[in-house]
Amino acid sequence: MVRGRIACGGSVWAQRAERTVSAGERLRGLLGRPSLGPGAALVIERCGAVHTVGMRFPIDVVFLDRAWRVVRVVRNVRPGRLMVWGGWRAVRVVESEAGCLDVAALGEGVALAWSPAGQTGRKGEG
Repeated sequence: MVRGRIACGGSVWAQRAERTVSAGERLRGLLGRPSLGPGAALVIERCGAVHTVGMRFPIDVVFLDRAWRVVRVVRNVRPGRLMVWGGWRAVRVVESEAGCLDVAALGEGVALAWSPAGQTGRKGEG
């Protein structure tokens, strides 16, 4: 996993973020984790749908397009859900523990930006 942060509108939105880099990391996602906590998120690359089977906590899910623009936000997805789809344009997902990040402020078309640890936000890097 690559560590970094996610910005929205020039402000840090997720202080502690991890980004998947391998197929194994994408497959595992948040499975087995007891929680993420405030200010934390997981970015899953090459992902247009998620499930919460085997999860221990509810999550908020933000689906993004290639340019890191929001295409769909799904709040409070409970454990045990078989599938949540982001739509045809979704190519990556940001998952966070339900209620720990301000997903209500994100609407369709809002741009997020990834910054590797130690750098400032650059729109859609990667």
